[in-house]
Parts: sequence; structure tokens; C-alpha cells
Amino acid sequence: MSSKPTRQAMPEHDAVEGSAENAEQALTPGAVLDHGRYRLLAKVGSDPRCDAELWRAKDGVLGRDVALTILTGDRSDSQSASSARRTLERAMHASTFNHVGVARVLDVVTPAPGDPDGVLGVVIAEWTHGTDLLDLVSEGPLPPGTAARLLQPLAAAVEAAHHAGLVLGADHPQRIRVTPEGEVRMAFPGPLSAASSTDDVRGLGAALYLLLTGRWALDGAPEGLALAPTGPDGTIVAPRTLRPTVPLELSTVALRALGSQDGNGTTGGVRTGAAVLRVLEQHATFDGPTSVVQQPPTGGDTHEVWSTQDPKPDKVKRKKLAISVGALAVATLLVIGWIAANLIGIFAGGDQAEGPSKTLGEPDQQARPVPVQVTGGTPIIKEQTPDSPDKIPNLYDGDPSTSWATDSYNDQFGSGFKSGTGTLLTLQRPTSVREVVIDSPSAGTVVEVRAANGPNPNVDASPLLGQQTLNAGQTTIPIAQGQPTQNLIVWVKQLAPSGGKYQSRINEITVQGTAS
Repeated sequence: MSSKPTRQAMPEHDAVEGSAENAEQALTPGAVLDHGRYRLLAKVGSDPRCDAELWRAKDGVLGRDVALTILTGDRSDSQSASSARRTLERAMHASTFNHVGVARVLDVVTPAPGDPDGVLGVVIAEWTHGTDLLDLVSEGPLPPGTAARLLQPLAAAVEAAHHAGLVLGADHPQRIRVTPEGEVRMAFPGPLSAASSTDDVRGLGAALYLLLTGRWALDGAPEGLALAPTGPDGTIVAPRTLRPTVPLELSTVALRALGSQDGNGTTGGVRTGAAVLRVLEQHATFDGPTSVVQQPPTGGDTHEVWSTQDPKPDKVKRKKLAISVGALAVATLLVIGWIAANLIGIFAGGDQAEGPSKTLGEPDQQARPVPVQVTGGTPIIKEQTPDSPDKIPNLYDGDPSTSWATDSYNDQFGSGFKSGTGTLLTLQRPTSVREVVIDSPSAGTVVEVRAANGPNPNVDASPLLGQQTLNAGQTTIPIAQGQPTQNLIVWVKQLAPSGGKYQSRINEITVQGTAS
């Protein structure tokens, strides 16, 4: 995170602060900037890290409302002026960038005659109607699915800007607004002079943390906004600790984007907007309605009402709905058929009345797969050292909020240093395994399931029962029919990309089978 310019340590400190204070006093509703073109309507925030004032203003030439990021400081201080000039240059470079998640930069101006003393420059952007991000959580944090859905446009904008070599400066809550359509947007562009793409990703993590908890996790928080709590070791407390209903993956990506540790002590490694966006897309839902009514600012327009409830389901939800209706219809027909068959049996008498009837095509009860308890687990490797051996019990403890994870590697498995890693699970009884269900947030992980002939098996010589590439969430691995086994190898042969490295996490493994 970039800090306030180092002019604070210079002999001119008092003069610098005095100039900023004079500018703030002169920046009042009705004041004009840039030869009288922009008339200030209402102050909507400030960014004390760079002495910036955030205003809604009226463009007198084009007759439209605009967003002004006004940089203040001492014009005679070369360092202050240089920092402001760098911010203006970066904002100008972003003027060609168009994305729904960012307000378009319309102009960048330097101080003009008649502007208040202490104004070092102004970034003019299109005005974002809607509500302040802080108003959105004024009555409490949002449902996790809603928070994930709202933040997607901003995460996509950060990723697109970084591909274009730009930095947005999306790391302050009052620079971000929510549109009437329910999309979080960077409303006041103008990154700090030393800001990097990492700061944008940290800003995404902080925005997600804010929506999930109502607390801010970075510097420069506005007065009155609660700060994220820290644990005894100084690390930020996970959102899931404050709100147990927050999904583990959302909680983890917020912390890792911030560069903090997750609940398992793993240091953050999310460095791209794309990584954050993938998790948001997986957890975005259309939760119950959450509305915010924004009072019109001075000189503004009428009340604007925004609701997080989408007016109609998207294509995916419509498809799921159609499938559900079809399944219900099929189930209804089966029930009717079963009742009819039983009535025929009652009236017909004979052998059909001597035992329980069975629907045509229904498998015997004994052949149906049932959950098989896992009673133990040990690490298993071919070379080097095991990964997180103390966390293996988390794989079968019945609690998906706990997990086991591989180490974080610079290279993919199979590149010469290590061919894979895994665990040997001991089942309660010898079982003909039918399927293995793996709950994991690490999409792209490739897992093999093998039958082991004892407590110290040779992985390559153990029969392969099934293999699958994991999706985020639950993935079912069908198992080919084989001899009953009481020892099962779950072998990770390919890791998932994670923040520029490779790492996989598994929350829970469940086994379905039939007893021998």
C-alpha cells in the first residue's frame, strides 16, 4: 500500500499542511474550478493518503454531472507537486480505457488562475449514479452471494486494466460506488503516484472484506468506519471468523488478496484480479433483496433506489429450473406407476402379494452405494517430503470448513522435482468402492484414486480405480468395479494454479461403496 508522500518529514511540513487545509476550506459547494467550468455540488469523500478531495460537480460547458478527484497540497513543494503530477499522468493514460467497472476519465487539468490555493490538479470522470459503498454496509454486511455478485465488475476491470498496463487505484472505499443496476464501480480514478497493480488487488480484497464484514482492512479508512480486527500475531482476522456463514473460499480469497494469512496459516498469494474474479463467479448468488435509498446530494437529482435482487434469472438459472421441473415430472410419473403396480398386485393376488413390490428397473437395496466411514489417513509420497501431514485428518472429519493443502510450488508436479503427493485412507471395512466425492476449491487439480494392498503401498503398482480433474466445489469420481479394499490412495498428480504458483486444497473426501 502506498503511503502519504514523504513530504511529511521535510522542513516545509507546516506549510504543506497549511496549503492543504486552505484548499479544503476553499473547496465548498458553489466554488468553481478550471476557469469556472466545474461548479462543486457536494463533497462525497476524501482520500487522506494523497490529500485528495472527492466531489460531485456540474460541468457548465456540457451541462452534465461529473466526478472530480481534486489533489491538494503545497504548490511550492517540489515533492508534493511531483507526486500530484505523476497521479495526473497516470489518470490521463487511463482515459482511453473503457470498462463497465470503471468510470471513464474525461479530462485531467492542472491548476488554473482563480482556483483555490493548494489545488494541484483535478481528474474529471463521468459521474456514477447510485450509492456510496459505505452506505451499502451502513446497516450491516451483505449476504456473501450478493457481495460476490456485486464485486464482479470491479474485479474484471482490475484484471483488464492490468493487461493494458494500467493501475486503477481501486484501494479506497470512498473511491468506489454502487450503480442503480447493482454493480460495484471505480468512480473516482486517479491512482497514487507510487501505486502498483498489487495495490489494486489488495483493494479488491479490502472491498470484499468490507461487504462481507462491514469493516475496512487497509489504511486510509474514512472516519467512523470500523477497522478489520487483528489476531494476537497481528494478522487480520478472517471474515469467516467474524461471520461463520461466509464460505471458506470467499473468506480465503479476501485475506490472500490482502496479503494476509488464511485460517490455516497460509500466507496470501493472490496477485491478479482474475484469481479473485474466479472465486466471485463461483459464489455469486441472487440472495434476498437488499435495497439502498440514496438521498439526493445538494443540487442532485431525485432518490435513487437500488436492489440486489435480479429481476429475472440468468440463462444458467433458467436451465437449472427447467431441469428441476423435468426431474419433478419424471418422479411424479414413477410414483404413479408404483402405486398402479401395487394396486394391480393387490387385486390380482398370487405371488405378488407375498413380498414387497419392486419398481421395474430398481436395483436391489443391497447393491446401492452407501457412505463408508474413513477411520484413518497417512501421508504417502514417492519422493521428497509429505505435504501438510498434520492436516490429513481434516480430509475426513466431516467438516468442510477445515482442509488439507499441498505446499505452494513454483513448478507443476512432474517437472522433475516431485511427481505428486497424496494420502492413504483406511476404510472402516473392506469395501467395493463405487465413487469418491472430493470437495475442493482448487479447480484444475487432477486426482487419481487407487486401491492399496496394505499400509505401505507402491503407488504406481496399485490398481487405478478412477481419475478426475476437480471443479471448484464437489467433484464425483466414478470408480470402476474391482475387488474390495480397505485401503484407498488419493493421489494428487497435478496442482491448481494459485497466485503465480501451484497449490491445491481439499476440504473433504467422502467414499461411497458396498460392503464385501
